[in-house]
Amino acid sequence: DCHQYTNRSCEECLKNVTCLWCASSGRCVEYPVRRVLPPAELCELRSARWGVCWVNFEALIIAMSVVGGTILIMLGVCCCCCCCKKKSKKQVSEGFPVFSEPDKDEERAAREREKRRVRQEERRAEMKSRHDEIRRKYG
Repeated sequence: DCHQYTNRSCEECLKNVTCLWCASSGRCVEYPVRRVLPPAELCELRSARWGVCWVNFEALIIAMSVVGGTILIMLGVCCCCCCCKKKSKKQVSEGFPVFSEPDKDEERAAREREKRRVRQEERRAEMKSRHDEIRRKYG
């Protein structure tokens, strides 16, 4: 079916999506669907056209690689950003200092002071009870 467009034009050949145009030889051949890339004996990558006449397979592979690499890098950056946000939220909940708005820092500092004061009061009460017990024991 594709061979009838040999020695005609690229546009005529590529009207059928199963056809591959080889610009160097002017042949129109069946696209080898079992292989991703056409074999070199069929047509060189820089001469092979499929889908549109103005893009060869070599440029298509390079463009797809760049686009795919860019998408992978963007996904990696997004994952890192999400992990960092989760980590900073976890650190705030555990009391580690994280740069944030002044109001939040002041509130956190006030909560920390209150916690320390309560713990100190508990320790004082415990020490007082121990001392009282020792005083009772030894008179």
